[in-house]
Amino acid sequence: MSRLLPALLLALLLTGCAASPVSEPPRELDFAYAPQETLRASAQVLMANGYVVRHADADLGRLEAVFSRWPGYRVLVEVSGEGEQSRVSLAATRGGRPLPPQTLDRLLVEMQDRLGMWR
Repeated sequence: MSRLLPALLLALLLTGCAASPVSEPPRELDFAYAPQETLRASAQVLMANGYVVRHADADLGRLEAVFSRWPGYRVLVEVSGEGEQSRVSLAATRGGRPLPPQTLDRLLVEMQDRLGMWR
């Protein structure tokens, strides 16, 4: 009996660790621009706002950037589409935990403005 109680307490503590974090849906926006242009504009907007682009692959339509100041967080940009239509999807995490999608609204507005200047 004296061994059963510590074993049950340990099992209870470990089950709390097994829960996965709730993921937030990404912010998405459609553009009337080619995916390459949209990805390039995304990188420029992020860099202008203090992000450092760590990885970018135009063929995959993916870009990963980190915020260079505190509070540091990571932004993942995915661009899909064909021809002159594209959809950009942004998701942000801090310490592996998702940030609210509203965090990215300002960046999406700036992407719209930047793409509007190109045409």
